[in-house]
Amino acid sequence: MISGAHTIIYSTNPDADRAFLRDVLKLTNVDAGDGWLIFGLPPAEVAVHPSNKNDLHEFYLICDDVEALIAEMETQSIACGPVQDEGWGLLTQITLPGGGHLGVYQPRHARPEPMGG
Repeated sequence: MISGAHTIIYSTNPDADRAFLRDVLKLTNVDAGDGWLIFGLPPAEVAVHPSNKNDLHEFYLICDDVEALIAEMETQSIACGPVQDEGWGLLTQITLPGGGHLGVYQPRHARPEPMGG
């Protein structure tokens, strides 16, 4: 029934952020037309958290070693926030070239097997 997920990052400088995803994070991509890149992602997971509101969604990338990720970002002059130990994982924020922030964490929680495609 479900064959994938499509996530959107809104940006005031989409060209710079697309270049970051392509050139720094080296995500696979296709040009959907006129430079509109759509990026492939590694296996994903979704969780439902309690809230007083609906229609609130967050997006995080997952890594195996948050300190190594931060060190790699430093070689690319990409700023990262301090690591926060949240219990469920070690969390940082990457500052995107367009000025937005992208959460990245090293999980400590159980992870599901990826769905087959």
